[in-house]
Amino acid sequence: MIDAALLPLQRRLLAPPGQWLAARGIRADQLTLAGCAVGLAAAGAAALGLFWLALLGLVLNRLADGLDGAVARVTGPTDRGAFLDIALDFVFYAAFPLGFVLADPAANALPGAVLICSFVLSGTSFLAFAVVAAKRGQTAEAYPMKGIYYLGGLTEGAETIAVFALFCVFPAAFPVLALVFAAACAVTGLSRYAAGWRAFGKG
Repeated sequence: MIDAALLPLQRRLLAPPGQWLAARGIRADQLTLAGCAVGLAAAGAAALGLFWLALLGLVLNRLADGLDGAVARVTGPTDRGAFLDIALDFVFYAAFPLGFVLADPAANALPGAVLICSFVLSGTSFLAFAVVAAKRGQTAEAYPMKGIYYLGGLTEGAETIAVFALFCVFPAAFPVLALVFAAACAVTGLSRYAAGWRAFGKG
C-alpha cells in the first residue's frame, strides 16, 4: 500500500552504497542470491527460537533486496535480475513464516498455513496480472524502474516486512498476527483478480 511512496526515499539512500559496490565489481545478481541465503538463514533462526537473530536476518535480507536494485541501476538492469528479484522474494516470503511454524507447530501450524495460502492468492494474482500486462506492453506508472509490472494492493512489501518484524519481536502473538495479515492479503489478492477482470476484459 505504501511501497510507491517509500521507493524514492529508498533509492536516494541506497544509491551511494550501490555505486560503491558496483565500482568494486559486485553484481546485482550476487546480492540477490546472498540476500535470499540470509533470508533462509533467518527462517532457520526463527525455527530454532532465535527470534532476534531472525530479525537481524530479516533486516539484512531487505537491505540486500534494496542494494541489488541500486547496483542494477548503475550497471544496467537485466531480465535475469528482474526474474531472480521477484522469484526469490516469494521464496523468502514463504520460508520466513514457516520458520515460526516449525518453532511451535502446535500453536502456529494452522495460522502459518493460512498465511502462506494467502500469500499464494496475492502472489499468483500479482504475477498473472504482470504476465498479461507485459503481453499488452503495459507498464506501472508508480513503479517505472521495476523489471515487471507491479500491481499494488492493501498488502505490499513494506507491510509484509513490518509484520515479519512483529513476528520476531512478539513471537507468542504469531497466530493472531498471521491470521489478521492473512485476511489483509486475501483482500489484496481478490482486489487484484478484480483488477485483472476489469483491465483484461477485452482483447
